[in-house]
Amino acid sequence: MFGRFRQHGHREESERRFARGEFGFGGRHFGGHHGYGRHGWGGGRMGRLFEQGDLRFIILSLINEKPRHGYEIIKAIEDKLQGLYSPSPGVIYPTLTLLEEMGYVTVAQAEGNKKLYAITDEGRAFLASNQSAVNLVMEKIAEATRRFGGGIQPQILRAMENLKLALQMRLAKGGLTEEQVTRITAIIDAAASDVERV
Repeated sequence: MFGRFRQHGHREESERRFARGEFGFGGRHFGGHHGYGRHGWGGGRMGRLFEQGDLRFIILSLINEKPRHGYEIIKAIEDKLQGLYSPSPGVIYPTLTLLEEMGYVTVAQAEGNKKLYAITDEGRAFLASNQSAVNLVMEKIAEATRRFGGGIQPQILRAMENLKLALQMRLAKGGLTEEQVTRITAIIDAAASDVERV
């Protein structure tokens, strides 16, 4: 009896967290914010692309198409956004756990730590009752890819930011000798030449 009570209480807490959107839409992209830094998503002139909690609809919709592993979900979202955005495992897997706790998905198969998630009847009913919200999220994705698709890949943008940050941190220390200035300049010039030859 006590086990059942704890499980019921845990589910109620999960539902409260779900409603608050605690598992939102985080990931890896240029700018380090919950949006698209180079295009103004995430606090810029375009505002936020996704609201908190939108990720649950995307994940459920993908699993509704077919059972998927967590990694497959990450890649599917990357594909839908044409490389503009890559959700982090630290966001995907907690959301999957929450969806499982709420009864919307179940683990159809597990191989070690690799789980295959399938949607439940309750999950399908949840999607159906929130179809307008699901459609809105998908429209946001379509608009983002239509306006910004085919741009610089996130990996390149991340590398650019890393270089910029490394330079800022080194220059902030001050005290560069003439030899160090020459060396840093040569490294940057060499990298630029290598990129041109790719």
